[in-house]
Amino acid sequence: MKNIIITGTSRGIGYELALQFANAGHQVLAISRNIPTVLLEHEQITCLSVDLSNESELENVTAFLNSSWKIVDALIHNAGFLICKPFENLTSLDFEQVYKVNVFAVANLTRICLPFMSKGSHVVTVSSIGGVRGSLKFPGLAAYSSSKGAVITLSELLAEEYKEQGISFNVLALGAVQTEMLQEAFPGYVAPISAAKMANYIFDFTLNGNVYFNGKVLEVSTTNP
Repeated sequence: MKNIIITGTSRGIGYELALQFANAGHQVLAISRNIPTVLLEHEQITCLSVDLSNESELENVTAFLNSSWKIVDALIHNAGFLICKPFENLTSLDFEQVYKVNVFAVANLTRICLPFMSKGSHVVTVSSIGGVRGSLKFPGLAAYSSSKGAVITLSELLAEEYKEQGISFNVLALGAVQTEMLQEAFPGYVAPISAAKMANYIFDFTLNGNVYFNGKVLEVSTTNP
């Protein structure tokens, strides 16, 4: 049994991941602004309502770890915020909102969890294929895709910085997945893979991927976006 922290668990991949880990017998700390009743009622899941864009609310995570778990085996940065606009219409506030969730929260939550991690712990950041150098870029995603590129570099740096402690950092750069966020950004677009199927992959990678990878970016995509 492992202690797994997952962000963005109100819907989509994060929701499916929380249930998969919990149903497999692991302890899950599910972090999201909105808390689904199914997760709240699951005996293996602890839910925290946290707005990741508000750094002060992350103190709730610190308090929980100090009082309860003491150990974090895996951290999955799954939460994401997407704004789809032509670049000329993007404002500084748009960029700030995206980066607060997709970059700053990743750094802040990682910093909080590191004192509770040890050799064998695994930090998995869910990025996007759009954040990978040389991949096809889609108009309207300047803020989102650039933020996903930022966390790729951050993960590579942290892998090097913490390799002596045996803590692994890896990135999964996902292509299109059929989630609510995708539908909101691209109405009518149908992705070839469901949130539940992608969660299956991330579930296994979180538990076993650090045996084979550290500081790596794995492209998990059959599509361009």
